[in-house]
Amino acid sequence: MSDEAETDLDEAEEIRAAETEARLRAENKAERAERAERMAREGAAAMAEHLAAQVAVDERTKRLRSLRLAKEASDAQAAATAKQEADEAKAAKERSRKTAARKSAKKD
Repeated sequence: MSDEAETDLDEAEEIRAAETEARLRAENKAERAERAERMAREGAAAMAEHLAAQVAVDERTKRLRSLRLAKEASDAQAAATAKQEADEAKAAKERSRKTAARKSAKKD
């Protein structure tokens, strides 16, 4: 082969290699862009899911807090009622004891 033919073949091979390299770079760039877009979508979906879960936790917390406060108020009311009944029973017993003591004193 002649030097000129070899040079033409070398040039053609270099051009093909450069074209292949450029095509691969473009494909890689497109893949990176697609991956970045996919990751952004997945990140947005994950954030939305996280925020929805946080809202659900907040709602459960509010509901449980209101239930706890209602129970505490009910327990406090029941304790106050029980104390009042106990005080009334004690006062009635004391009145009964005093009345019995007076009757006993009158008999003597």
